[in-house]
Amino acid sequence: MELNEFIYNVPKAELHLHIEGSFEPELMFTIADRNKVKTNYRTVEELRAAYNFNSLQEFLDIYYAGANVLLKEEDFFDLTMAYFKKIHGQNVIHTEIMFDPQTHTDRGVDFSVVINGIKKAQDKAGEEFGISSNLIMSFLRHLDEKSAYTTLQQSLKFKDWITAVGLDSSELGNPPAKFKNVFEAAKEVGYLAVAHAGEEGPAEYVWEAINLLKVDRIDHGNNCLKDKKLVETLAKMKMPLTVCPLSNLKLRNVDRIENHPIKTMLDKGLVATVNSDDPAYFGGYMNENYQAITEALNLTKSDLYQLSLNSFLSAFLTEDKRSKLIEKLDIFYNENKAQPQRRGIKNKSS
Repeated sequence: MELNEFIYNVPKAELHLHIEGSFEPELMFTIADRNKVKTNYRTVEELRAAYNFNSLQEFLDIYYAGANVLLKEEDFFDLTMAYFKKIHGQNVIHTEIMFDPQTHTDRGVDFSVVINGIKKAQDKAGEEFGISSNLIMSFLRHLDEKSAYTTLQQSLKFKDWITAVGLDSSELGNPPAKFKNVFEAAKEVGYLAVAHAGEEGPAEYVWEAINLLKVDRIDHGNNCLKDKKLVETLAKMKMPLTVCPLSNLKLRNVDRIENHPIKTMLDKGLVATVNSDDPAYFGGYMNENYQAITEALNLTKSDLYQLSLNSFLSAFLTEDKRSKLIEKLDIFYNENKAQPQRRGIKNKSS
């Protein structure tokens, strides 16, 4: 089996996906028209051209503007179902979806509208595609901790639908320490925890996420490589890193995909995984991310197996469910692990 075909068929999990970041321009225009919401763009092409941003903050400005058209439960269902349909064609069999309630509640959209729409799509995707999924409720770090507390309280009515809390948005100047108390409260009610750290922020933010927020996973974590002791600690803890290659390239956290650190992470014993982050904005879903690093870093089927295995080992699953998913991966790998003569990998959309 050629590497390209291997990538497209290997069972995999996605652990770092912002559902608002999967908002393709075509669907955005459809929902905007349905809700009679005006955007700053006249055509789909004009909107897509605006995705050529130069920094995390420029991206976030467009991201939040796009979210403004999401008003009804139907909108959140359509957004989430479109993502599930996409990943079903890429053989993602488990996903952990991040959503940003404050992005919507601050606009007057009720928390229940957001989560009900997403949950209905989760249920439908489970029935139609057999994709299992968890929800991660992210706090916006550019807002204050009081706002995060309000969101935490709003979530309790839907606690059985939410697996973990997270921390995203503008990293620089908003260290994990700012949210120590609300994460402690979230842990007390039974939520697991993740946090973006070390994407644009320094390695110290990763230390804070571990020591102060008591996270179960680090989102991104690239800058951990600048701190040898931190790398050793992460490896010893088997702390998962949800790495997003095309996101890192688009936001210029790496200058060239050939310089992406994910292979170095694996070589240092870190539990790195591949994810798409905000795929509509960053130029690719899961398979496009796998393709990009495979070609640029000369990855082998063994490397790809390890990355996919890491995704299942790092997922928030029961051990029984985890074992069943890993068994699917092992069967696939054992049937297809013979390494062909290396050839270029052609990009392919599903």
